[in-house]
Amino acid sequence: MYPVELTIPMAKDLTDFGFVGLKNSDEVVELLDKKEGTVLLVVNSVCGCAAANARPGAKLALQNDKKPDVCATVFAGVDKPAVETAREYLLPYPPSSPAIALFKDGRLVHMLERHHIEGRSAQMIADNLVQAFDAFC
Repeated sequence: MYPVELTIPMAKDLTDFGFVGLKNSDEVVELLDKKEGTVLLVVNSVCGCAAANARPGAKLALQNDKKPDVCATVFAGVDKPAVETAREYLLPYPPSSPAIALFKDGRLVHMLERHHIEGRSAQMIADNLVQAFDAFC
């Protein structure tokens, strides 16, 4: 677990942009069990690739005309029960922080794991997500 003082600004980077911060398992289940609509889920992290690539890329992608109905986030190393439950919905992908997933009608339809994020620019992440939004949103 990380010190709260360290992670609050990193969490606010997304929640201040309109992402719903999911703090427990029940909130994750309630959102991801919905069988209608689209959900973008960001597994946030303290790592540099979350700060430089994942969070900015997700926010850039949301400037697209087509975008998910709901954007949410869980924070790895902070909201452990929420993250563990979210990772059940991300199967068969192994745990990855950061990660970005798109769900449509309760089904995982697009996934960016850490190895898709690390070393790629925020614009590349955004372009990838925009393609997914155009296809599924």
